[in-house]
Amino acid sequence: MDTKQKVKFHTLGCKLNFSESSTISKIFTDNNFELIEDKSQIADVIVINTCSVTSLAEKKSRQTISKLIKENPKAFVAAIGCYSELKPEELKNIEGVDLVLGSNEKFKILEYINNLQNDKTPTCDYTKADEFYSSYSLQGRTRTFLKIQDGCDYFCSYCTIPFARGRSRNASVSDIISQINEIVNTGSKEIILTGVNIGDFGKSTHETFTDLVKAIEKLDGINRFRISSIEPNLITDEIIDIISTSNKFLPSFHIPLQSGSDTILKKMNRRYNRDVFKNRLEKIKSCMPHAFIGTDLILGFPGETDELFQETYDFIRDLKLSFIHVFQYSEREKAKASTFSEVVPNTKRYNRSKEIQKLADKKLRQFYSENLGKTASVLFENQHSKGNLYGFTENYIKVEAKYDKRLVNKIVNVKLCELSQNGNVLITFDDLKPFNH
Repeated sequence: MDTKQKVKFHTLGCKLNFSESSTISKIFTDNNFELIEDKSQIADVIVINTCSVTSLAEKKSRQTISKLIKENPKAFVAAIGCYSELKPEELKNIEGVDLVLGSNEKFKILEYINNLQNDKTPTCDYTKADEFYSSYSLQGRTRTFLKIQDGCDYFCSYCTIPFARGRSRNASVSDIISQINEIVNTGSKEIILTGVNIGDFGKSTHETFTDLVKAIEKLDGINRFRISSIEPNLITDEIIDIISTSNKFLPSFHIPLQSGSDTILKKMNRRYNRDVFKNRLEKIKSCMPHAFIGTDLILGFPGETDELFQETYDFIRDLKLSFIHVFQYSEREKAKASTFSEVVPNTKRYNRSKEIQKLADKKLRQFYSENLGKTASVLFENQHSKGNLYGFTENYIKVEAKYDKRLVNKIVNVKLCELSQNGNVLITFDDLKPFNH
């Protein structure tokens, strides 16, 4: 008879959360738990890794918790993540939640569960978020998100991440290299370096992000590395130059902007102006004209007048961006901006976001179109739908092909042919040996 208890994870928010959920799930499986992914299966223990980046993210976290409790009425339910750190009382008050843990404590979750087996009172026990816990997630064993850094020292006026995750800290270069070697053995073909502020890497180990990039360049095993997101003031010429000639780092970048108005950037307490951002984009494009460059924008920040919004729109319109992640400003407790006057009405936030999203869609389509007819190297994932399989090129163009299980987790040379109805790129195989990698 199988005596293993079943545990189910549900993760919301950023890739950092996904990497941590993967590591925490391994704690359970190493201790005789069975990890289940089938949504219809009933679990004995449910762990929800929450998000608090916006009020909508918090709402989704609460809804998810309630839904999972309803579906698994006898399960032991634990809430972890940023929402748990920032507003534990709100989660403790949800009927059916048995355990709420902070940033450090979530990695000791099994100890808490064992201690609370006979006590169904929601518990939140916190210490200062100042430890670094290594983690990585395997996305179908094709792409891996590797956590190299946690926390942030920047205290942007709209953000609560420093309160949720503490100050900047990181693993050592040697520890990260060891984890990469572990990942190689899993069969994963691509690694994405992730964290809260990875350009700030090295503060706690007296190293730099450039040191890590150079160390990775010397490795064997995996030849596809991406940088998840890096601040414009921290992506140096040296890093750009290394990536431009690298056989390992792929030409795709995510560089958050947040606003195209220097007035708003200053109110946001960002550590750069728009000229710095523009200079970084121009430097990248001068070395790698085909590079994918994505960014983030927050619309409707307090004090963003119609004129200042137009500054952002005009600035973005003229940049060679490939992708824009659009956010409506959301008030966050503890964040300085929550006390600012000149609040932008929600209707204007929505309309401005919609206007920028139209521009973003146009830019992505233009970037894809500029690459049609070219040859690219695609890593196919296990994600498939309606008979199609999906993958990404080196410069992060999403392609689709007719489903063939032999393609999953394969790196294949293809020709980018035309845009599909879904907005992806349809391909043909550029060589006659698509399965030889």
